[in-house]
Amino acid sequence: MAATVPYVVQPGSIVRILEKARDAKTPDRFNQDFLETKLGFRGGNYRQFIPFAKKLGLLNSDGTPTDLYKRYRNPHTSKAAMAQALRNGYREIFERNEYANSLNREQFKGLVVEITGLEQRDRVVQLICQTFESLKAMSDFESKLPQTAADDAEPDKTEGGDKAVRKESAGGLRDFDMNLSYTINLVLPKTDDPAVFNAIFRSLRENLLKK
Repeated sequence: MAATVPYVVQPGSIVRILEKARDAKTPDRFNQDFLETKLGFRGGNYRQFIPFAKKLGLLNSDGTPTDLYKRYRNPHTSKAAMAQALRNGYREIFERNEYANSLNREQFKGLVVEITGLEQRDRVVQLICQTFESLKAMSDFESKLPQTAADDAEPDKTEGGDKAVRKESAGGLRDFDMNLSYTINLVLPKTDDPAVFNAIFRSLRENLLKK
């Protein structure tokens, strides 16, 4: 159960890597070569960063940086992006308490014990708490992460998207691809004169049944 709550054995190293990644160019793929060669972090413990970053939603499964990673690198959205990354990675924690970031250390530790089933003195519990606390210092949970253009776009609801519902005519007028049906109830006058009926149905045809 504890494996579902992410942590690293050296929480301070994660902070250093993130700070270095924020200043470096966004790579096509964040792999071991980039971590070691471009960022300068070599060694077994540093290798934990990549799977950890994937759990936070900063990297895709193939190592490509996500939009959240790019927002983290933006100084204006960096802290809000990291807060969202913590919500992603510690989903179980925030499902139990949506204000988990506001808990004190003992309260947060109690929540970790509750979720993992481990003893309070267990090393894993300590590392989970330390990892979360380290990244919380880089986060701003009060700032709302702005939506991207993709977030604002209304998704297509049909195979043809919006075009299936609305068409643009050559003259700039919009035609709606819509089928309507209606029922007309007539109260006919009492008469034996067929000219009256002819006049009524001719008026219906000319005024209501035009296409």
